[in-house]
Amino acid sequence: MGIFSAIKDKIFGHKGGSGGGGGGQAQAAPSPGAQPQVQATPAPQPQAAPTAEPAVDVEAVLASMAEMQGGDGGNWRTSIVDLLKLLHMDSGLQARRELAEELGVHAGEHGSAEQNTALHRAVMRKLAENGGQVPASFYS
Repeated sequence: MGIFSAIKDKIFGHKGGSGGGGGGQAQAAPSPGAQPQVQATPAPQPQAAPTAEPAVDVEAVLASMAEMQGGDGGNWRTSIVDLLKLLHMDSGLQARRELAEELGVHAGEHGSAEQNTALHRAVMRKLAENGGQVPASFYS
């Protein structure tokens, strides 16, 4: 799993496998000597259109996380280092270098303010592309 995937999972929440399972009911085998029963086949029901999951309000989630941590989320709205720390992820230079490669961010030297700003914007843009509601000011 890539670093961005870990960021996304922490913000969007892990979607566990709480699906409906098999869906069908098992039928009991007829007892020996029993007469077979004829069952009417129900008319096919129209299938409901799949419902889209509501977009995740990224700013609200992160603000809530910062509040749960005593309000000290740093400047996660603009700082990739503070964002990673808020998510309890490695914010060191090597982790940011890997994230930059993963997202194709090549602005400035690794670890520079220019690259860190570009990296934060790229993360926010990618969250928005993946269904997050992200204020445009976070990535423009």
